[in-house]
Amino acid sequence: MFSATEMRTFELFSVPHITVLLIFVAISFLLIFFKGYLKPRQSVIKWVLFWALVICEVSGQIWNIATDQWDVGSLPLQLCSFSMFLIIYLCFKPNPKVFYVLFFIGFLPPILSMVTPELFYQFPHYSFLRYFLFHSAIAWSVLYFIVYEGYRVPIKAIWTGFLMINALAVPIFFINILLGTNFLYLASPTESETILSFFGTGIMYYINLEIAAVIVFFISYIPMALLVKREGRKVEGSR
Repeated sequence: MFSATEMRTFELFSVPHITVLLIFVAISFLLIFFKGYLKPRQSVIKWVLFWALVICEVSGQIWNIATDQWDVGSLPLQLCSFSMFLIIYLCFKPNPKVFYVLFFIGFLPPILSMVTPELFYQFPHYSFLRYFLFHSAIAWSVLYFIVYEGYRVPIKAIWTGFLMINALAVPIFFINILLGTNFLYLASPTESETILSFFGTGIMYYINLEIAAVIVFFISYIPMALLVKREGRKVEGSR
């Protein structure tokens, strides 16, 4: 279960893969439609998600070290890692503008990562369980902040978030060159076949990354737009 060389047989859309996706969807609906029942337990939900993320990150680093797989590429500088840091920050210090960024990088991207995961280990390997719990907890945390803490996002935040991600990508790009890493997948697509595998190479890879980011941001905003419209609520830096 913890070996670095065994159970490297992950199959896309296998029974275990589809099962964890269905579990993710089921719990997501539970968080939304049982809000009235779960609201008194709001604090418990928040801190369960908080510790799930922390334990996943810390245990992942420990596992990499214990199995002699750790290198600079193991540093938490991927998009979902930045989402985790934003979630941790928001757990202690409410900030609507921080949530604007989290909303766009912490909801649809981790879901897409679960649909086409960069994963080699099959269930019930530790890496399989950690991967899906970590990415699920990120998306559930975004749902938590929306449903239980009342965060909303204005449409103009699409471009604010897009610019901030690009601003983050600049130093990460040079870090990749310096360290020979692939943080934010700016150096190349994923090793396993994912959505990024179809983005081409060279300049076209970066153009497609930018286009995909805009599309993901707009798609992410659709349910938020419907929610804000239904509530008849103006969203300008308030929760």
